[in-house]
Amino acid sequence: MVDGDTIAISGVIYRLHGIDAPEAGQKCNSSTGNAWNCGKEAISMLEGLVLGHTVECDDRGQDDYGRTIGVCKVGSQDLNAIMVETGHAWAFRKYSEDYGSLEDIAHQKHVGIWQAETETPWDFRAAKWAVAKQDAPDGCPIKGNISDNGHIYHAPWSPWYVRTKVSTKNGERWFCSEKEAVQAGWRAPYWGR
Repeated sequence: MVDGDTIAISGVIYRLHGIDAPEAGQKCNSSTGNAWNCGKEAISMLEGLVLGHTVECDDRGQDDYGRTIGVCKVGSQDLNAIMVETGHAWAFRKYSEDYGSLEDIAHQKHVGIWQAETETPWDFRAAKWAVAKQDAPDGCPIKGNISDNGHIYHAPWSPWYVRTKVSTKNGERWFCSEKEAVQAGWRAPYWGR
């Protein structure tokens, strides 16, 4: 599992078309005033929908990071739609209105991310980026880390970002964009089980 709106199937990374889920390290506000781990819950929800099932995704082209954009289904179930309907993702209206009406219904029902006023993932990413960029070498805040799991990059919104150290003498490095990291052969961390 890559995250709440991205899955890997047979070596192909699919970015779910028309939705944007909370980031893995993101918390959302609840109706009781407490924060909850909406990013981890979105990952868990999508993981529950795909594990043990045959998933088929269409191909709507690639995004800037080389991921295939697609609508993914298990049988006749549209996973993109389910994530929005259950309040585990926003309709990514900047790119598509395909799930806008489902988002409106989830919002009216106050489910998931709609329990209380919550920061969108795009605003969450922008805020984390702005802070990390100030302290990063040459304003390039993505950390390229080498571990037993391979060459992995951590964007500022990763829950492991603060704990991740970059040792350039060991071949680790900084990147100015996710696209640059992917083109250099590094991958995003996988979440879930």
